[in-house]
Amino acid sequence: MSANAQHNVDSGEIEKFSLLAHKWWDKTGEFKPLHDINPLRLGYIDAIGQLAGKTVLDVGCGGGILSESMAKLGAAQVTGIDMAEKSLRAAEAHAQEQGVGNVGYRCVRVEDLAEERPHSFDVVTCMEMMEHVPDPAAIVAACAKLVKPEGTVFFSTINRNPKSYVHAILGAEYILGLVPRGTHDWQKFITPAELARMCRRAGLDVVDTKGMGYNLLTKVYSLNGNTDVNYMVACKPAFQAV
Repeated sequence: MSANAQHNVDSGEIEKFSLLAHKWWDKTGEFKPLHDINPLRLGYIDAIGQLAGKTVLDVGCGGGILSESMAKLGAAQVTGIDMAEKSLRAAEAHAQEQGVGNVGYRCVRVEDLAEERPHSFDVVTCMEMMEHVPDPAAIVAACAKLVKPEGTVFFSTINRNPKSYVHAILGAEYILGLVPRGTHDWQKFITPAELARMCRRAGLDVVDTKGMGYNLLTKVYSLNGNTDVNYMVACKPAFQAV
């Protein structure tokens, strides 16, 4: 990997997800939480971005859980990008197995794709990815460059506060075992205010924010107005959002 290709890529994070690549589509395994929240993410994105007939980019697509579901929902073409090649192979194999022909995958940094294909996508999604890179602001800027002037960008990440440490680290990783230990680094979590600043600097306006909660009794995820732990935002290019 060249020096440029290494920029804003955490090799430890890539290795972590590469080791689990064969588990991406096991709905009872390590990625069960992503499968559980995917209908919520998909519904939120479709309600605001109206996926039917759209050209979509999924940044940090992993094994393609969201990418494939957006393709199945009616997007004209979905491109998923990730730096973990083993995850991409799992995504490609599953799409082929499912006969989903309107989704494709590339191993490319989002910053490089932004130089290659600026203003090319109606919808850009970057979900549960920014807390795994050294420079999340650069990811936001690249996503802003990739979206069409009339398009929509979606981000999801985890807030950084004492409650998120208890829920996302102690609870999810150590007590409940919802995700493997070491999946997250609390210091890399991003507050909604920090994300909003990154968006503004990149020429995006946050037009909607939703929190995501988990009920310990019912073991069901739901969208709500509480952004204390997991949250999603929808953004529009600033001149469009006015």
